[in-house]
Amino acid sequence: MAASEILAALDLGTTRTRAVVAEPNEDGTLRLLGVGTAETRGIKKGVVVNLDRTIQSIGEAVARAESAAEVEIGSVTVGIAGDHVKSVNSRGVIAVRNPDHEITRADVARVIEAARAIALPGDREIIHVLPQEFTVDDQGGIHDPVGMSGVRLETEVHVITGASTPLQNLLKCVRRAGLDVDDVVLDAVACSYSVLTQDEMELGAVLVDIGGGTTDVAVFADGGLKHTAVIGVGGTNVTNDIAIGLRTPLASAEEIKRAHGSLLPVEGGNEALVVPGVNGRPERAVSREILNSIVRPRMEEILALSYREVKKTDYWDLLAAGLVITGGGGLLGGTVGLAEHLFNLPAKHGVPHGTIGLEDETSTPEYATAVGLLHYAANQREDGGKSFGGKQLFERVVGTMRRWVAEFH
Repeated sequence: MAASEILAALDLGTTRTRAVVAEPNEDGTLRLLGVGTAETRGIKKGVVVNLDRTIQSIGEAVARAESAAEVEIGSVTVGIAGDHVKSVNSRGVIAVRNPDHEITRADVARVIEAARAIALPGDREIIHVLPQEFTVDDQGGIHDPVGMSGVRLETEVHVITGASTPLQNLLKCVRRAGLDVDDVVLDAVACSYSVLTQDEMELGAVLVDIGGGTTDVAVFADGGLKHTAVIGVGGTNVTNDIAIGLRTPLASAEEIKRAHGSLLPVEGGNEALVVPGVNGRPERAVSREILNSIVRPRMEEILALSYREVKKTDYWDLLAAGLVITGGGGLLGGTVGLAEHLFNLPAKHGVPHGTIGLEDETSTPEYATAVGLLHYAANQREDGGKSFGGKQLFERVVGTMRRWVAEFH
């Protein structure tokens, strides 16, 4: 298979690094060819804190994906998270230049460029400029104005930015692992491609992606992305709470969380769990009720912070489709019920769709970002372009850092 025919994605999570390879089908689905997973060792809360360890994790995950798919990966679409990511809505306005006032692709590109012209500090870079809707003269709510007639074209866009230093370190790790970067995509944006339907985006939905180090929140309404936020709390905080509360190693705390953690009341007897001690200390018996009393407050905090992000927007009354929870941190029993209670909205788990093959491995919320990155890449390839290319981003970030060095000297 030619390298140009495959798509590859790299999800750099705080706890797991996942590489996924797929081949696009003619019907718009993706045939998954290989999956590779490795423990993440150099990332904390979505930000690289150790270059060498991150490069090693990337190399292990990619090598396993290549072996499973029997292809060589040359370039990847990379997911990004971290609470340094910020977003803002912006508006652009232009006059249509054509004598017959027919709107062209060039006009759409110009109005989006006008909307992205926002004041940014020198240490930040634009990751995405995502159009929400267009207005032709006084007619709003238009998703594709090409071919329409008008003299004035406006657009509302959602601009997502990130700090230059974390972006540079992330891209540096990928390139030092021997890979080119096709695009850089916010995790919440990627997840929307794999777990949300067009109907949910039109009716209005909240996507909450509970990862290891961060929780991503995205609000969709009227078919467009209206608000995004990254909260610096995730599943590893739950693991740390268990380790401290039960006085057990972090590795054991993670195993206990995955096997026994729940937000639901204990029923049918309060079974005791055997908890390993730290550094040779004796094991202890701990009830499930105690474990749940440790897990629940942190999950309540994560969902409450997510609720606060959604509530401060202007779209609360437009969320008819409800809440979609994805990410590995949302797999604890009772999470959906607690979310429904806090948000007062119907909720469900978001599972990746639109793929064929490897269902046993990828049909879980933990793969929402990785599969979503593939869908995003396929969509950009079909459209013949990118909203903001990763290679361009790399050069812009490097240029920013060179400017800092020049100013320092």
